[in-house]
Amino acid sequence: MTFRRFRILILLGLLAAALGLTWLEQTMARGWRAPLVVYVTPINGDGSALANATIHALQAEDFSGINAFIERETTRYGVKLSPAMRVTLKPELKAHPPAPPRDGSVLKTIFWSLKLRWWVYQQSGQLLPQLGTIKLYVLYYAPQDGIALQHSLGLQKGLIGVVHAYADPGQSEQNNIVIAHELLHTLGATDKYDAEGKPVYPQGYADSASPQSVPRTEAEIMAGRYLAVNGRAVMPPSLERCVIGAQTAHEINLDEGFRQQFASGR
Repeated sequence: MTFRRFRILILLGLLAAALGLTWLEQTMARGWRAPLVVYVTPINGDGSALANATIHALQAEDFSGINAFIERETTRYGVKLSPAMRVTLKPELKAHPPAPPRDGSVLKTIFWSLKLRWWVYQQSGQLLPQLGTIKLYVLYYAPQDGIALQHSLGLQKGLIGVVHAYADPGQSEQNNIVIAHELLHTLGATDKYDAEGKPVYPQGYADSASPQSVPRTEAEIMAGRYLAVNGRAVMPPSLERCVIGAQTAHEINLDEGFRQQFASGR
């Protein structure tokens, strides 16, 4: 065997191993046979004293509302897990994850995704990857009037979420909405809002059976907002006013419950 063929076999073997690990990881996370394993790592996003104080006051229980939401919603689709997720609050991390490309180039985005996954692996301090573990990096910022936070993101490959959150106790409930949204991205859920940030009908509506013109008071979690009486897109005050819609349930592999409840409507 020539060296060239040997090198090709090695590369094919590495590719097969990577694909196998990705499949195994997704199977573990999306099987809904055991609680989701979630690591939350806080990061001071702006170096502010307020973000520092918020991080030092954090407890794993601060994210219990996310578990209650997932437990409630998955139960509606035939999955009964209690708890639905187990959160481990990791020590504060000083390093920041690599920022996504600004221009949205496909090639640059692919390289950034690989770079982020490598960065996450380096932060783990472990030889073997944390298969099946959802890794959420939450960057906290002091609120500034008129300045919006960067867009948060969640990657299915690698089960990685990067969340930009406000270092403000009054924003903790809405921070949890964003965290839950990105967590579901890691399980395969897609966004259900348009370029203006408005929910897409019908899949982006909590109550997709009612006419689009009817005002809502609850949001589909992957839309993140609902249209109020004045037609304005409103972010709900907490996860208690959010639901996992039928399409999202299908995307995150709640298939058994999905078939039971929605097969008649197909």
